[in-house]
Amino acid sequence: MPVRTHRETHRSYRVGWLRAGVLGAQDGIVSTASLLIGVAAAGGDHTEILVAGIAALVAGAMSMAAGEFSSVSSQRDTEVADIARETRELAHYPEHELEELTQIYQGRGLDRALAREVATELMQADPLGSHIRDELGLHPATMARPAQASLVSATSFGVGAGLALLTAAVAPASARIAVIAVVTLVLLATLGVVGARLGGASALRAAIRITVGGGLAMVATALIGALVGTAV
Repeated sequence: MPVRTHRETHRSYRVGWLRAGVLGAQDGIVSTASLLIGVAAAGGDHTEILVAGIAALVAGAMSMAAGEFSSVSSQRDTEVADIARETRELAHYPEHELEELTQIYQGRGLDRALAREVATELMQADPLGSHIRDELGLHPATMARPAQASLVSATSFGVGAGLALLTAAVAPASARIAVIAVVTLVLLATLGVVGARLGGASALRAAIRITVGGGLAMVATALIGALVGTAV
């Protein structure tokens, strides 16, 4: 009888760029749309709204790029430092590291003898890789990538902000705030669904989560814009 293989689809390898992409796009849509609504509510004309939107797009994309690179670089530095520490400990205290690995496998349900046997085999085959995976919990596919996160986040921010800006540019003056709000909510819901599909998660939950947050941000900036416009 032929052996049938069971194919499984895992998406955890996407977590680095997917997180950065969703964060950047959401921030671009929400922050830019909220700013545009705030300026419109304060009585800004078409030119003022567009200038504010363009400034928000450029500044936001650069800020996202720099912020992602700095924060993910800090994570990467920590990971590299932990790997270097494991490398030194394996070179100077191999028995201690073997015992650490044995206890890890015992904690996962193996008896002492089998855990020791597995740890010994893995230490012979790939000592550093075994400790990186099982002691540090790191995997090459999910380790921090600063340049990737920076590029993806800035690009997705620019796309999200650009869509919000385009909406403001073509929306009629009499219904500008309403059009921006409705289109923004649709964009956010779409982003939530796409992000969830790429990650294999619940599309409805993601869409609701991201849409509610964006809606609250737009309401807050609209109120502030109206108050400031009235006061001025």
